[in-house]
Parts: sequence; structure tokens; C-alpha cells
Amino acid sequence: MRDLPMTASDTDRDGVRRSDPDLLPRLLADPTTRVLELRGERTPLRPDGRLALRPPQPDDADGLLVHLGLVDGIAHVATCHPAPPREPVPREERLDAAPFADLRTVAAQLPPQEASLFATALGLANWHVRHPCCPRCGAATEVVQSGWVRRCPQDGSEHYPRTDPAVIMAVTDAADRLLLARNTGWPEGRFSVLAGFLEPGETIAGAVAREVSEETGVAVTDVRFVADQPWPFPASLMIGCTARATTTDITPQPDEIAEARWFTREEFRSQLREGYLRAAGRLSISSRLIEGWLGHRLDEV
Repeated sequence: MRDLPMTASDTDRDGVRRSDPDLLPRLLADPTTRVLELRGERTPLRPDGRLALRPPQPDDADGLLVHLGLVDGIAHVATCHPAPPREPVPREERLDAAPFADLRTVAAQLPPQEASLFATALGLANWHVRHPCCPRCGAATEVVQSGWVRRCPQDGSEHYPRTDPAVIMAVTDAADRLLLARNTGWPEGRFSVLAGFLEPGETIAGAVAREVSEETGVAVTDVRFVADQPWPFPASLMIGCTARATTTDITPQPDEIAEARWFTREEFRSQLREGYLRAAGRLSISSRLIEGWLGHRLDEV
């Protein structure tokens, strides 16, 4: 789990200075500031595949601005703009332009800190797009605290970025078989570990037990935390766990689970090699939980 994308925590989020209303204008006036430009959910890349962080430009203030924090003392700001319309672009313009990429595509290849910055910017941009109005009175809110708060001018209430915690779990039985399932919207052969959102008043262990029971009818105990991962699609935190099954009979939830099965390691390896199973990429914690049980990387099977 040490190289799990988007989990780097060495950025100084500089929370104390966010309340300064002049902070963002000062940062945009400083040529040493690095800007991460978002167009919809995509950002430009350098030829070497890293983020094309750049000095401020005059039109950066036209978009939503967010102070992401300090990296080695250097301020990083995101400027977020709507996705451009999908219109034909002349070939010479496409070749001259820096390639834009989405986070799912590049997070596993980016340096850890850059993947974390991209995830933070995308998560905040998604929240702003989905929460333009006050949930109390319906008035349009204004962006304050350097992009980290929306304030209602009518009732003075403040609203903060939302993160929806979700549990994702590797469930094994007494024979050390792994429980995997295929969602009803997934193609044949695509299996993964179970997952679901926490509900109000629920613990992590309680959510794991409920979700496994609801989706497969299997009862579990001995829930243990493994690792967590930001998942800004649009605004989740994935909490990875393991659990031990106390029952093995499977009853898939009809409207959500197309099929669920217990796998031995040899069954999993052979079906993956033969193409009956589809291996997940190494972006998400789901593949790492499977690898933890399997004993090696999925892309090496």
C-alpha cells in the first residue's frame, strides 16, 4: 500500500492563511507560484508525463481559484474552468497543445505528491460544481477561505467541502478463499471486492458487516483497517479493510450484484491468466486488497 496513488500527505495545506482575503491575489501576482489548471476533470501534462504546473497567467482569476497549499515552500493554486465543448480541432493545433489527461488515467504514473495535488483540486472542483446554492435558503453562495468554504450572503451560513466515506473490504473464509463479486452494470469477467458507503450513526466495522451481508448474505467478523485512499469521483474516501467470514452461503443482492463467488488463489490466478477474469488496474485500493491476499501484483500474474 506504500505506493497507493493519491495518498501522499507531505503537502503543507497552509490552512491558517486561507482566511486572508488577499491571499489568492498575492499568490497569482507571484511568479514563483505554481498553477494547476483544470478544464472540467482534465489537466495538461508535460512531455515527460508529469503535471504541467506553470506560473500564474492573467486569465487564471477567471476560473474558480483554490489554494492547494505549499510544496517545499512554494504555493500551489488550482484554477478550475468548465470543460471545453467537444468541437473538432485542427490537427496542427492538437499537436502543438499540451495533452490533457484525467486523474484516473494518470494518477498511478504521477509522482505521489502531484497525484495528491490533482486529487485535491478535482475533489474541490467537483464539490463547488455540485453545491452552488445554500442548502438552508437556496441563495447563491460565494466562495471564501481561498476556495475551501462557500458562504451564504443571505443567512451568513458557511458550508464546507463534503467527503463521503465508503468501506471497501477483502473478505476471506476459514479456507482463506476470497469473496469477489460482479456488479450488475459490469461486463462478464469483471470481479472485485465488495464496497459501499457508510450510513449515519454507523462505525466502519458496522458498515463492513452490513454491506457484505446486504450484497451477498455472508456474515463477517474481525474487521481490520488496512489503508485509506482519497477517491474524488466525485467526493469519496475509500476505507480499505479486511474481514473474516463466519458463513459462506452466498445470496447476491438482486438489484446490485450479478454474481458473487469464493476464489482460491489458484482459481484466481488460472482464471486471470486464461482471460475469464479481468484484472483491475493499480489505481484503486481494490486491486491492492486483492494483491494483499494473492501475495503479488495482479499485473505480474
